[in-house]
Formats: sequence, C-alpha cells, structure tokens
Amino acid sequence: MSLDYYNIESMLTTEEKLVKDSTKEFLDKEVKPLIVDAFQEEKPLNLRKIAPKMGSLGLIGGPVPEEYGGPGLSYIEFGLICRELERVDSSIRSFVGVQSGLCMYPIWQFGSDEQKKTWLPQIAKGKKIACFGLTEPNRGSDVAGLETVAKKEGDEWVINGNKQWISEGSVADIAIVFARTDKEGIKGFLVEKGTEGFTQSFIDKKVSMRSGDVGALMFDDCRVPEDNVLQGITGQGTRQIFMCFNQARYTISWGALGAAEDCYETALKYAKDRVQFGSSIASYQLVQEKLVKMLMEITKGQLLSYHLGRMMDDKKERHQQISLAKKNNVSVARYCARVARDILGANGVTLDYSPIRHMCNIEAVYTYQGTDDIHTLILGSDITGISAFTMR
Repeated sequence: MSLDYYNIESMLTTEEKLVKDSTKEFLDKEVKPLIVDAFQEEKPLNLRKIAPKMGSLGLIGGPVPEEYGGPGLSYIEFGLICRELERVDSSIRSFVGVQSGLCMYPIWQFGSDEQKKTWLPQIAKGKKIACFGLTEPNRGSDVAGLETVAKKEGDEWVINGNKQWISEGSVADIAIVFARTDKEGIKGFLVEKGTEGFTQSFIDKKVSMRSGDVGALMFDDCRVPEDNVLQGITGQGTRQIFMCFNQARYTISWGALGAAEDCYETALKYAKDRVQFGSSIASYQLVQEKLVKMLMEITKGQLLSYHLGRMMDDKKERHQQISLAKKNNVSVARYCARVARDILGANGVTLDYSPIRHMCNIEAVYTYQGTDDIHTLILGSDITGISAFTMR
C-alpha cells in the first residue's frame, strides 16, 4: 500500500484511481524486474520494446489532445502516472516526461499542422522516440546564451554546435533542437535521425540515470529544410522554451515523490524486520524520528503537487508555483533517499535495496530542468520583485 497519510486518494476520481493503478500494474510486471540489471550494467532499458506498450496504455503524451494522437489526460492523471514511474526508477519517468513535456508539447503548441500529424501520434504510441536538444557543454539554465547556431541558406537552415546531457539523445528518431540565429532570436528545429551532419552518441560512465539513455548531439553543417522549423517559436524564443520547461518540471514534482515514497516504504519495512539488541530497530526512538520526518516531508509534498495539478487543470497556475513544487519535492526525495540508506546500514549501499539507486538518480534530477539554486532565484525574484540572476 502506497504512503497516503492524509488520504489524498479519497479526493481522486474513479478515473484518476484507475490511471494510477493500471500504471503501477504495468510497471510492476514489465519494467520493475529489469531495472536493477539495467542500472548495474549501465545498459539502458530497451525503449523500442517498452515504449509501444506504454503508448498503448496512454502513458505518453499527458495533456496532448486525442485529436493529435495524445491521450488527453488531466494534469492530475499525468502526475499520478509520473509518481508511479519514478517509484520504479527516475530514468523511466524522465523518458515519459521528456517525450510528453519537452517533445510532444512544443510540437503541439508551436508546430505546423503537418508536423503535428506526422510526429505526435507516433511519439504518443511509442513508435518513435524524440529528444529535446537544448543543454550544451557550456550552457544549461542560461538559455539566452546558446552557442549552437543556425544560418539561413536559401530554403534550408545550416546548424552547427553541440548538445549534451540529452535524455534519449543517442536513440531518438527526432531531435527538437534549439539554436541561435542572426536575426530571428532562438529558433526550434526538427532534426531527424540520419540527417547528414547530425551525429548522436551515448554518454556512459555515469553513476546516475544508468537505466536510461543520456546522450550528446553534434551538428556539423547539418542542413534542415524550412518545413522542419517550429514556426510558433518567435521573438527571442526563450518564452516558449520556458513553457516547455514548466511541463517537464511539473512531471518531476510528482516523480520525485514516487522515489521518496519508495525509499520510505523500503526503510520502514527494513526497520521493522531488522533486529538489533533483541528488538527491531523500528522500536528505537532515533529510527522512529527519521521515519516520522520522512513521512512529514513526503505528505507535505503530496499535498503540494496535488493542489498544483488541480490548478494546472484549471489553468490557474503560475510558473513560480511549478518551480516551488520541483524545488521542494526533489529536495524531499534527496533527503528521504539519504535517510533510508542510513536506516538500512551497510545493506543500504547494495542494489538489493532501492534507496541507493534512487539516491544516485535524484542527484541528476536535483540538477536538471533548473538547478535548486535556479529555482531559488525564480522564487526569490517573485517574492521580492528583484531579479538576482545577473550581477549588477
């Protein structure tokens, strides 16, 4: 039974409960048995096999409407899916979050009718895999400073530059790539796998997200036609990019809770079973204090994400509220993973138990889609009216 101390499930609709339960059933059967070996060997999950199954269940695409091939989920339903995904592993939630919020969302919002018809149904069904090419070796949260450039030549655009730390980067069939232009700000391009001048590679030797694909994208005079431009990305382009970020950050706020809950449940069971000095360690005050603190932080995070999801369904959220949820809940997951590992003692560093794996994964989640410091600055600017992003 999943942790639900304030009985949030009583506020869910029958359909929302069904989405949550069916997602858990699928993951327990099809994905969870594969995770430890994938993490230990750093051999990412076979998404070509798993993604179509996920697509058939409507797990990919979130709020993208059915008319464009998406599942048309509410934000609460999508959040519940992401929580179950990351309860298993951050990499599988990251895959769904990227496909839905960073790839399908910009095509849906900023793409042409032809781009929507071509790509959205295929990605939603797991038949095609996409990636979001923004982060660079020297640029992360500083979106305005992108070094990848695109130059217009006739009816084509020539792209040069590098992208790094790209989820599904080495396997993607289509990359949504952002590049700086001379006169039109930052533009988004759809670059298909196999395009001349476009190279994809796998980043290995990681201690985080080892069950998922993380890659690099390289562009050397890569030519794409005008038809592959996301025409809805206008002006400086940053506003539309941050709209995509908001979608992904929302999935993280729920996903981090799944990791935290799994760590708590693992630690609680272990504490009840582990006997030292003639009693289970759960009977000792110091251990109970740790469990209670985990319970408190998780419960607060659950209430936060639940209310945020309702606000997003009502289109009443602000991006700063999404930042607060991402910042808070990832910090909660980071804390719970560390404390659970502590409660497990020496067993806490083995892959026989999940906390150490969650602990490693959460270090990446803590950093991507805006570091903890970046979200602090977003919130600080909102409450003081003073931006501290640059030195004066």
